[in-house]
Amino acid sequence: MINLEKHMGTLGLRVQDKVTGFKGVATCISFDLYGCVQAIVNPGIGKDGKTQDSQWFDISRLKVLDDIPVMDLPNFEFGPVAEGKKGPAEKPLSMKP
Repeated sequence: MINLEKHMGTLGLRVQDKVTGFKGVATCISFDLYGCVQAIVNPGIGKDGKTQDSQWFDISRLKVLDDIPVMDLPNFEFGPVAEGKKGPAEKPLSMKP
């Protein structure tokens, strides 16, 4: 479990792809059936004020730029998120007049 925790520890950190220099925040970690461990890197807002496209990278290509997450991470071990009782499927009710 040590490597699993190491990979999950990248979540929320500012990272840079060693090959392309692409920088951003690791917003998702993926473990696939074929053994790939990848992260989605979100570069944030561009100089034009528009959101930029996120990119997938193998986690081994990423260099951590800052050890402090950009926000508090959900608790994936205990509580509502871990139990599947809270997440993106639960959206707030729309405010209808």
